Amino acid sequence: MQSFLRTKGRSPRRYAALGAAAAGVLLLAACSGGGTPAPSGSAGPEESGGGETDTSFVVGTILPQTGNLAILGPPEFAGVDLAVKELEEAGFEFDITVEHRDSGDTTTDIATQSADELIGLGVDTVIGAASSGVSLTIIDRLIDAQVVQISPANTASDFIEYEDDGFYWRTAPNDLLQGRVLANQMLANGATSVGFITLNDPYGTGLEGYVTETFEEAGGTVTGSVLYNPGDSNFGSQVAELVAGNPDAIAILSFAEAAQIVPELVTNGFPSTGMYFVDGNLSNGYNFPEGTLEGAYGTLPGNTADETFRERLLEVDPELEDFSYAPESYDAVVLAALAAVQGGSADAITIRDNLQSVSRDGEKCTAISDCLELLEAGEDIDYDGFSGPVTFDDVGDPSEAYIGIYQYGADNQYSLVTTEFGSLVE
Repeated sequence: MQSFLRTKGRSPRRYAALGAAAAGVLLLAACSGGGTPAPSGSAGPEESGGGETDTSFVVGTILPQTGNLAILGPPEFAGVDLAVKELEEAGFEFDITVEHRDSGDTTTDIATQSADELIGLGVDTVIGAASSGVSLTIIDRLIDAQVVQISPANTASDFIEYEDDGFYWRTAPNDLLQGRVLANQMLANGATSVGFITLNDPYGTGLEGYVTETFEEAGGTVTGSVLYNPGDSNFGSQVAELVAGNPDAIAILSFAEAAQIVPELVTNGFPSTGMYFVDGNLSNGYNFPEGTLEGAYGTLPGNTADETFRERLLEVDPELEDFSYAPESYDAVVLAALAAVQGGSADAITIRDNLQSVSRDGEKCTAISDCLELLEAGEDIDYDGFSGPVTFDDVGDPSEAYIGIYQYGADNQYSLVTTEFGSLVE
């Protein structure tokens, strides 16, 4: 297993917001010190008067039902719904309401409309978006409304030092991990040169930078890099240019556009064994001729969903073909719920101020019922989820995580090869 090191940047506002939580000061101190207002549609104990607590836990989702990342939508929605179901079955003390909304992609205004609707409904927590670019279009709306945002799939580095007042979190690791693992897998497979076809957004260009850094440090060469913009659908010239550089490997840093990119690679004679996929396009749903993807590799942040967890997800959505980011979506809801229980109220301020605490430095628990029992007994907990340890650092990022390495077979279906663990420490 490989250990990674990152120097953490700190948002001054977030650091101030989380200082009280890290020191064990809960809601009353957070609300009385500095006069933090209650989030939209949700009253904290002091704001509601007489120490009354918010007993309604309202979860919204802004996840892809349409757009170039729609392949990730079904497992993410299923993860959210399964978490809600199992919280209720475990005797979660607050009333849960879920409001699902579409995120679309960066070519539309769907996400901002969804954010405004959810803010108007008084949600406490928003799970989403999946796309880093989409999250950047809504993050300020949610911060201003004092709604906790937890993305199960954002991996761009842009969020590390974002001025978010402690309201933005993610259960997926920064792409530094995926970039290093992907580069090392190419090198292990014997590649000494690589070309990139990359989505021109924070996710694509950021991930390319991390892969390039590791690949070149090991002596590899980048033979070419071509960018495309969201909404593009014709990749013939970009692929021809890339293949002309004669790379050993080509990293496809895209979303659903891989469905158009791969046929162009095949037309240009590039072998599937040199193709490398990433979390935005790793899918079992491609309608390619048999053998098109045989031998291709891909990476996906997070621990693979085990068989029992998959069965539970399939009970929620029997049509699931992929399980990407379902564990991260499940964990996002559960962590927010446990933060509400620890703080004694389901409002966003309480959730924000207790999220880091329930993820680390306490009695370890995985099952929701066990975590709730520990909290009821007054114990400090450390929730380890289905996606991994989910130990939040001071900027709301996982400080350690798994990256799965997958390979496609002749049936164009991928299976797990191995899992790498990455530890990010200050």
